[in-house]
Amino acid sequence: MKKGFTLIELLVVIAILAVLATATVLVLNPAELLKQGRDSTRISDLAALNGAVSLWVADVLDGTWPNTKVCTSNTTQAPGQAAASCTSSSTVTTVAGSGWLPLNFTSIAAGSPLSRLPLDPNNTGTCKGSTTTMCQYAVNMGTTTAGYMN
Repeated sequence: MKKGFTLIELLVVIAILAVLATATVLVLNPAELLKQGRDSTRISDLAALNGAVSLWVADVLDGTWPNTKVCTSNTTQAPGQAAASCTSSSTVTTVAGSGWLPLNFTSIAAGSPLSRLPLDPNNTGTCKGSTTTMCQYAVNMGTTTAGYMN
């Protein structure tokens, strides 16, 4: 008598594994997990930026914001704000004042709290209204510290 599995037994096991794999994929939903991961990155980036700007305001700011505009080419401008030219891809994340956020974080006495300015972890590989894959966050700055909300 030969020992082994019949074709029917193998097909039943394969069918059970297929059902379990499908159920796992439907429950975990990898696309939703990726979206949640990108959103967590955005929240973390904005919290780090808020802390860096707060430190810059406390240590460097002399009463008025720099006379520059933030790169917001893909957003609607607030009244009285002019659209800025976006920086080149080689300097977009620099913290020395020439990145997408024109604050020189290296002038903080203790040094820059950020190693680089964060970029949006975009979903599609392109930014809204643009063909670039480097999406900057948009910041609207007033002319005085009263415009900064912590």
